[in-house]
This record gives sequence, C-alpha cells and structure tokens, in this order.
Amino acid sequence: MPPARGDHEARRAEVSEAVWQVLAERGFGGLTLRAVAARMGASTGLLTHYFSGKRALVAYALDVLEKRNEERARPATEALTGRAGVDGGSTDGAPTDGASTDGASVVGASTAEPSGSEAPGFEVSGFELLRAALVDVLPVTPAGMASNRIWVGSWDAALVDPELSVEHAERYRRSRRRMAEYVVRAQQAGELPAEPAAADLAAGAQSFVLGLVVQALFAPGEFPPERQVALLDAYLDGLRGGQPGAPTGG
Repeated sequence: MPPARGDHEARRAEVSEAVWQVLAERGFGGLTLRAVAARMGASTGLLTHYFSGKRALVAYALDVLEKRNEERARPATEALTGRAGVDGGSTDGAPTDGASTDGASVVGASTAEPSGSEAPGFEVSGFELLRAALVDVLPVTPAGMASNRIWVGSWDAALVDPELSVEHAERYRRSRRRMAEYVVRAQQAGELPAEPAAADLAAGAQSFVLGLVVQALFAPGEFPPERQVALLDAYLDGLRGGQPGAPTGG
C-alpha cells in the first residue's frame, strides 16, 4: 500500500530540510544522497524513491533554495512598508540572495509579488522599493552571509548542466523584470531619469549587487554591512544623476 498523502508530504518536507542543512554545512560540492540520508538518519535507498541520482538531487536543491528565498523575511522592505511578508523584489539573489527564511535575501532570485501601496493613503515610491529590494539582497547579517554562500555555490552546479543553467537564468530574469517595474514607477515619478530604459537599468542594478555580494563573501572585513549599503547608495545616487527623489540613507 502506498503511503498516505500526508505521510508523503511530511517525508518530503523532511527531505527538503535535510537538503537545506547539508547545503548550509557543505555547499553544493558536498550535496550527495549519502549526506542527505545521514542528516535524516535514513538509508540512501529511501532517497532513491525521490531522486534518480545526483542531478535530480541538485535540481531539487535549487527548487528548495528558490522556495526558501520566496518565503524569507525582507527587513529593508518590511521596514519601508511597515508590513512583514511583503516582497521587495529581491534580485532573488542571491538569495533574496541571496536568501533564506532567516531575514536576508540571496543573490537576486526572488519571484514573489510585492505591493506598492501598503496602507490607505500611503504609497511607497518606486525608487524606495528598488533600493529596499537591493539592500535585502546584500549579505549584511550572519544568516545572509550563509545563505548567499549557498546561492553562489549553486552557480557552479547550474553552469555545468545546460538545463539547470537555463532554469537558473530564468530565476534572475524574473527578478530583473520585477525590479524594472520599480524603475518604471520611479521614472514616471521623476525619481530616476527616463534613460536608460528600465530593463537596462534593472539589469545594471542586479549586476552591481551580484558583484558586491561576491566581494563581501570573499572579503567580509573589507566590505562590512555599512560599507555595502554605502556603496549601494552611491551607485543609486549615480543613477539618479542628482535628480530629486527618495532619500537613499537609512
């Protein structure tokens, strides 16, 4: 008799948690059926019911990362909107980059839908939403550092597999589309110049933050949280070209 659906879903949740824990401890290089089984206190034979091999496990791990990123907290956006759970359109990084359910984004890959009007009579500006989304990607907390490391590690796993690479590229593409919506709103409000095009500006912002994430991961002492935010604000000020708009401090 096949297991009841509730039992199957519970086991799948257990597998997801074990995959996440292995990624946090060992990265994608250490992600194996044996390691996940050991974390669960189960046999590798049990996992073969879920995964046909290493590639299937990696593909599943990428899905786990994306789900974690969609569910994560976004402190900068929540502080801006005054509403927990509102997605600032992170460059679901990283991972949110990159990031997890622990209060930090991850290397630009989030796909959840935000709201621009969080209370009657109050609308968050496009520029503020863009900045908050980008801040939430940065590894400015220990949890954010850990989550972004996992996401950066996922790049290698995806790059060596054409199908996974296409899927990963689409994750970042969705993030750019979300950021482009903020840019359009900011351009319409005069917070950002009309040129370059919103899609190009969003691509540049995502690329800037991805690069900053990598720098912070490799040299955290040179790129502490306050410097990461300051560099981002300087970049955004350059995009505005001295135009009046939302403050970038905070």
